[in-house]
Parts: sequence; structure tokens; C-alpha cells
Amino acid sequence: MGLAPLMVQKIFETIRAVSRDGVTIFLVEQNAKLALEMSHRGYVMESGRITLSGSAAALAANPEVRRAYLGE
Repeated sequence: MGLAPLMVQKIFETIRAVSRDGVTIFLVEQNAKLALEMSHRGYVMESGRITLSGSAAALAANPEVRRAYLGE
């Protein structure tokens, strides 16, 4: 079912604040668009294996990622 949108917003605000304080965060998130917007690096896993990795910007621009995970 997922979390209420306001709760998701609050959680991501907290994650951003922790990150701004210089703490490294390992985030596993289903909302790929939101996760990539706030990340420096990203990894795509399929069946337990890393199939793509790179900067968040590169992954967000990747046509495969856009089609499979960002709803395009």
C-alpha cells in the first residue's frame, strides 16, 4: 500500500538533512525518481545482481532506467 504522501515527504526531508550533515546514507527505495533526485550515485539491481551503476544524473538520463523505473 505504501506510505501517505506527507509521510514520504517528511522522511525524505529527514534523509536530506542527515546527508547535508555529511553522513553517508545507503537508501533502498521503490520511488526511483525521488531517490535519484537526492542521490549522488545509484545502483540498479535485478534478481539480486547489480546491472547498472553510476552517478544519479547518468542513471536518471539512461533510457533503460527511464523506461523501466521512471514511468516513461
